[in-house]
Amino acid sequence: LEPSHSRWNTPVFVIRKKSGKWRLLQDLRQINEVLATMGALQPGLPALTVIPMNWPIIIIDLENCFFTIPLHADDKERFAFSVPSVNHPEPSKHYHWNVLLQGMKNSPTICQWFVAQALSPVQEKHPEGYYYHYMDDILLAAPSDDMLSAMQSDTLASLEQYGLVVSPEKVQRVQPWFYPDMKIFEQKIMPQPLTLKVMDTMTLNDLQQLLGAINWLRPILGITMEELHPLFELL
Repeated sequence: LEPSHSRWNTPVFVIRKKSGKWRLLQDLRQINEVLATMGALQPGLPALTVIPMNWPIIIIDLENCFFTIPLHADDKERFAFSVPSVNHPEPSKHYHWNVLLQGMKNSPTICQWFVAQALSPVQEKHPEGYYYHYMDDILLAAPSDDMLSAMQSDTLASLEQYGLVVSPEKVQRVQPWFYPDMKIFEQKIMPQPLTLKVMDTMTLNDLQQLLGAINWLRPILGITMEELHPLFELL
């Protein structure tokens, strides 16, 4: 964040999490309505079953991916907000974001594109290896430990060059490896346990969570979007 004199202004709320920490939530609905939708660059999870058995694997998790991707200077002022003072003893403080922010509808697409740009030169350097990336999760696989070590070193250097930060405590080097909703072993891959809650009376939020869970399982179970269409119509 940085101080701003932008004529733009959107509501903000502070919400307390279960952990006791606080989350800043900015209401971007009106901004999202006028933004051109970029659409998803990646329609689903990578097909992990093509990774050869017994290949060594490393999974890298990016820390606060959105907040490490800079906004273009011409766009910063459009994401401004004000923080009023308690009992109004002084003027409100006005800020705008200088990084990609959560809640903007194109943030996931921009994040996918930006991380792909960082990984592209490394993929070209190591064509024998496997590079899978989904949002802020990156999987590296190679036929040997030496090649995997070289891939990891080059990947970390390229990510740092693009300003992306790796969570050291979330780098996975031994099995089982956990990738989004999947559990990977040297000789098998299986989905992580998932609970589907179906009740006689469901709220809109309950239905959204149920359809989200079914959508994750869709490629594994062979369910088509046409078969899910009647459920999505309920939304």
